[in-house]
Amino acid sequence: MDYNFFMKEAYKEAIKAYNINEVPIGCVIVYNNSIISRGYNKRNIEKNSLKHAEIIAIDKACNIIGDWRLEGCTLFVTVEPCPMCAGAILQSRIDRVVFATKNNKAGCCGSILNLLDNKNFNHTVEIIDGILSEDCSMLMKKFFKKLRK
Repeated sequence: MDYNFFMKEAYKEAIKAYNINEVPIGCVIVYNNSIISRGYNKRNIEKNSLKHAEIIAIDKACNIIGDWRLEGCTLFVTVEPCPMCAGAILQSRIDRVVFATKNNKAGCCGSILNLLDNKNFNHTVEIIDGILSEDCSMLMKKFFKKLRK
């Protein structure tokens, strides 16, 4: 699986969020080496706290697969998932999460805690981080710098 290619696709989704003044987080879900769904943050524009990139992509992927179980899928996201998104990833039985940059304020794949590798749950998720970290981190910094102006 070409992690760089798929993360670049997630980055394209993050740019869409950036262009509508949303926190620039993008996500793609891959099944059988093909992208089956995409998402980017829409919390502000839709006035809905559930409209995170991962949740949008998971919802679309479930519709494509025709099941709530997304076994065999890999989720690529530009920023480490928050507690809500990590919970949705666990509940949907996604096999692997690949993220670019850590989220030191809300990350639940190792930064604050690791929900995805907690043996007390009935499912664990492989985590790979650091793919295109510099690009995704710079986009977040650029966004928050622009927001402060």
